[in-house]
Amino acid sequence: QVQLVESGGGLVQAGGSLRLSCAASGIIFRVNTMAWYRQAPGKQRDLVATISSAGSTNYADSVKGRFTISRDNVKNTVYLQMNSLKPEDTAVYYCKYNSWWGQGTQVTVSS
Repeated sequence: QVQLVESGGGLVQAGGSLRLSCAASGIIFRVNTMAWYRQAPGKQRDLVATISSAGSTNYADSVKGRFTISRDNVKNTVYLQMNSLKPEDTAVYYCKYNSWWGQGTQVTVSS
């Protein structure tokens, strides 16, 4: 059974940093593309970043240069390092593998 468990969210001031983690189980982690999405109140869920099995990354324009996605294939974990956070980054952040979603972790950035 696929399980994705996010952690690392919280409240931070604008300009601060957070690192999100997503621990995966029930999948052959190292061969799969993983993704982070986010959903702000009243808005649709948007793609933030992806990382392929080979380590290739892609980012939404809104986070390029500030966020970094990475993976540890030994720990079956994907990370999202978020720097220079802005109030508009406030959202619930979700980890995704194929059609499976994690439960989400709240990130709140105060101005």
